[in-house]
Amino acid sequence: MRIFKLFFLLTTLLSIVACGTETSEIITVKDGQFIKNGKPYYFIGTNMWYAAILGSEGTGGDRDRLVKELDSLKALGIENLRILVGADGDCSLPCKVEPMLQIAPGVYNDTLLKGLDYLLVEMGKRDMQAVLYLNNSWEWSGGYSQYLTWAGYGKAPIPRIDGYSNFETFVGNYMKSDSAKAMYYNHIKNIVSRTNSITGKPYKDDPAIFSWQIANEPRPFGKDNKELFAQWIAKSAELIKSIDPNHMVSIGSEGKYGCQVDIQLWKELGELESIDYMNIHIWPHTWRWVSKEESEPINDIEQGIAQTVKYIEEHLELATQVGKPLTLEEFGYPRDGFSFSLESSTAARDIYYDHVMKYLINQAQNNGILGGCNFWAWSGSAQVNHLWWEKGDDYTGDPAQEEQGLYSVFLSDRSTIEVIEKNIEELYQVIR
Repeated sequence: MRIFKLFFLLTTLLSIVACGTETSEIITVKDGQFIKNGKPYYFIGTNMWYAAILGSEGTGGDRDRLVKELDSLKALGIENLRILVGADGDCSLPCKVEPMLQIAPGVYNDTLLKGLDYLLVEMGKRDMQAVLYLNNSWEWSGGYSQYLTWAGYGKAPIPRIDGYSNFETFVGNYMKSDSAKAMYYNHIKNIVSRTNSITGKPYKDDPAIFSWQIANEPRPFGKDNKELFAQWIAKSAELIKSIDPNHMVSIGSEGKYGCQVDIQLWKELGELESIDYMNIHIWPHTWRWVSKEESEPINDIEQGIAQTVKYIEEHLELATQVGKPLTLEEFGYPRDGFSFSLESSTAARDIYYDHVMKYLINQAQNNGILGGCNFWAWSGSAQVNHLWWEKGDDYTGDPAQEEQGLYSVFLSDRSTIEVIEKNIEELYQVIR
């Protein structure tokens, strides 16, 4: 394993020395598989929603930390990072990340845009790729809620404070609001058409971008919205493709749980010509596959794994019919004892991660269409200062609306790091 780690450190250094030139071509899809440099490609990646903020030289930025985190991830063999392009609105709401990228419709914090540019340059040096999501159905980065507020629907409820049902009713208006959606379409145009201020390269030509993603966990929020939801997904994907025909487009869906528990709707969205691959997310505790009241998550681990496999396989069956790759781009399991402390153990999570990653390795061994998985989420060298994130705190994998530390993977989580490193080594032995 040490030789494997040294190999990745060496390749990282060589790519950085080579004048910052990307070593890979843009990743594509062929015959139901991802293709990188002419070969089928599988990956074990992570979520690092805050990476573009770290790339900024303004508030929240920390380029030294960003570079160290990318080096740590590359040394583990992690190449695929799922990242938020930026947050929308203002900083006056609790449970919301800061700083804001889009401070008013079509008005941007240029310092944060340059942070995104810097991030892509540094990822390109390391032959890493970013899944960039452009919107969010949840309040922690604005998204649906903010577009509705800008469109005149009033102040958005916050689930933790005002209750989930009030939030769901409010964001259910998004699919019905032409003005709110029009603001998002303009956001697509502004970001996807961007030229990197550092390299002078259009984003559409950058191999450091794995794909554009319509939103983080987009939902119809109401059965009566399903048709409008499908139309919105189709129009968004077609718009992205019209600006950038080179990169893949995905939805960011949780699967059937992101489609009013209508798995056929999920399949129909995947059949859209402008969608290149399909996504699912899996949250055993959030979805109550295992008991939230149980004092030790490890006591329910077998049930959690069984439900996870079932969810993967029912979506794999339909993705196979569609003929497109599938990624499990979010999966998480809490620390032992539902603790938020970095000192707590992670035995249950380690077992869960190992099972998911070995499932992917089996797919790679058999040329399957499950092309990748991204654990939630990377926190690396971050320190947790408060249970709920406050301005000035380190960014962790847990966004501002979640307790800090519960699902995060820190460099100090040695047992989890070993599980990740071991499985990536095994995967690369299969595909390289």
